[in-house]
Amino acid sequence: MTASTTEWPAVRPEVVAEVVAGLSPRLQKRLDGAAAKLAGRPVERTGDAWRITVDEETELVLHAPGGVIGDPAGVRCGCLLAPACVHRAAAVTVCRPADAGTDDDANAEADANAEADVDAGAGGADGGAAPQTTGPADPPTPAERAAVHHLHHAAAAVLAAGVGGTGAVLQAELLRAAHRARLAGLHRPAAAAVAVVTRVRAARSGEPDHRLADLAAGLRELLDLTTALTAALTTAPATPSALPPGRLAELRGSARQAYHEAGGLRLHGLFTEPVLTATHAGVVTWAVDAGGRLSTVAEVMPHTDATAAAPQAVGAANRAVRLGDAVLGHGEFGRAGLAVQGATRSANGRLGAGASVRAVRAAGAAWTAEPLAALWAEPPAAQVDRALSAAAAPYETRPAGSDLLFLDVTLLGAAPYGPTGVPQLLADCGGGLVVALRAAHDHPGLAFRGNLALLATAPGLRLRVIGRLERAARPELRLLAVGTPPADPAPGEPALALTTARSGRVNLGLERLQTADLVLPAPGADALTPCAAPDLPGVTEAPEAPVHLLTRRVEQAVTGGRQALALGAGTPDGDATRLRSAGLATGAALLGALRASAADQPRDVFGRVVANDHEAFTAAWLAAACYGEELAGALCAAAWSGRDET
Repeated sequence: MTASTTEWPAVRPEVVAEVVAGLSPRLQKRLDGAAAKLAGRPVERTGDAWRITVDEETELVLHAPGGVIGDPAGVRCGCLLAPACVHRAAAVTVCRPADAGTDDDANAEADANAEADVDAGAGGADGGAAPQTTGPADPPTPAERAAVHHLHHAAAAVLAAGVGGTGAVLQAELLRAAHRARLAGLHRPAAAAVAVVTRVRAARSGEPDHRLADLAAGLRELLDLTTALTAALTTAPATPSALPPGRLAELRGSARQAYHEAGGLRLHGLFTEPVLTATHAGVVTWAVDAGGRLSTVAEVMPHTDATAAAPQAVGAANRAVRLGDAVLGHGEFGRAGLAVQGATRSANGRLGAGASVRAVRAAGAAWTAEPLAALWAEPPAAQVDRALSAAAAPYETRPAGSDLLFLDVTLLGAAPYGPTGVPQLLADCGGGLVVALRAAHDHPGLAFRGNLALLATAPGLRLRVIGRLERAARPELRLLAVGTPPADPAPGEPALALTTARSGRVNLGLERLQTADLVLPAPGADALTPCAAPDLPGVTEAPEAPVHLLTRRVEQAVTGGRQALALGAGTPDGDATRLRSAGLATGAALLGALRASAADQPRDVFGRVVANDHEAFTAAWLAAACYGEELAGALCAAAWSGRDET
């Protein structure tokens, strides 16, 4: 059956690199324009074949089993110049890059494969975990060193060119470097490079979910990894003791998450949140075992239509949990429990779903009962420190839920907040700490924004909440779920009135609160009114440290490239002066070094810029970006603890 679609298949990085490399220099100059034209052509899909009519005489056929082009031969063009034609290169440029996990569309299949490895290595009669390799990492190889150098050089070229200058040829070179790194066993930097290309394409095409801060963070992570790997691969052979145990393995990353035996687990559902990205949609359900450790079960699949992504995420809450033979949906599991035998779990808390796992439904627990209640016992400042510390660790080893905060709050209503004065829903966390509650996702197809608008009409409402820390200079939380507090409301206080089936909690992205779910004081009764900013402690405090003066230059380089900072580098910099006045002398020095390195480009006798490897500029940019990242984290921690870091 043939169907029209606006979506293109994914393509593996090595395919993009090989096809683009086959173009002549003349055709490479035409590639960006050809890709822009091709992106607007109608696409028809028949099974695993995508057909695009280029003109009256030329048709492109993309063979993509499972939605992924894995071989250059799968891109066929009917023009006379094929296979070295611009149409084939334009097609792979339009397709989104496939990451390492694109082929594993079924979560259960990936888990089953991982668990088979665990089962094969398990031994002993006590049912303990399979032994793990903890010895020294493999020594560096020449292939690794060459791959890291190639990847660092390609990433530096992307930074120097900026979003506007990173066309299809530079993207293909970075994807080629990523593929080379993956072949050398450097999976973590390879994945970071593919993510950068994806974000660059989103920026160039103006996709609605593009955020410049995310692209800058991706480039910073990639360059930080390649810089650290260069140092580690150079140091390791000569002085192995100079590297902390496991550091080289951490920088290299792994091709697939490892699952370890966890034995019998008694899981209590905590909440369910939607997952919605440019390419995938679904849900993740969080659970807590008897020891208080958080775990996750996901139901996330690729989507082929952006308009259907939000309904796919919401609908995934009704799909069965892939864990043993348990028969309950994700939405149910978020309130119920499971008794699991033969459980396996990854380092970041993901539960395996192999054939050896057995699970039966069990009773859940209220948020106010153990073991769930212990999550709210940790002081807010300690939770923030834990979240900020975990953010520096690789995703695959980051403990599940490390970025989540569990707070008891009293809603204050909507009021202007922060330097911009934009009204936000504010809440009192006790001790004079005022937190802005924000929607976890702004997509109108999810219930977050509507639920926050309704909660803003109930000042004085006491809630037990779960949210994700927003790193900012003032306390902010992206709200995921709310529930009833431990103590009953006093007479005349607003309260949640949830049905028994909802177990005293609401998944804010998947379930819509109704007016009937809130018990509000009768008109004329003594009740809180929506707050005004001057009445709130901590909302109108001293001006924030001007970190944005540095970060906006870092992001300007990402957008406009090296040339954007080189312009006017010889004139006095007011931003540096303001940073020094605020006590941020290091930030001012880094900003000055960044602008100076941007302008310091070698020229020939005719004054023309000579191509170089941009090493000095990249090092200066990376130093400024990392400093801004660390300073932002310190200011966030200080805001939650009440300290003054300026």
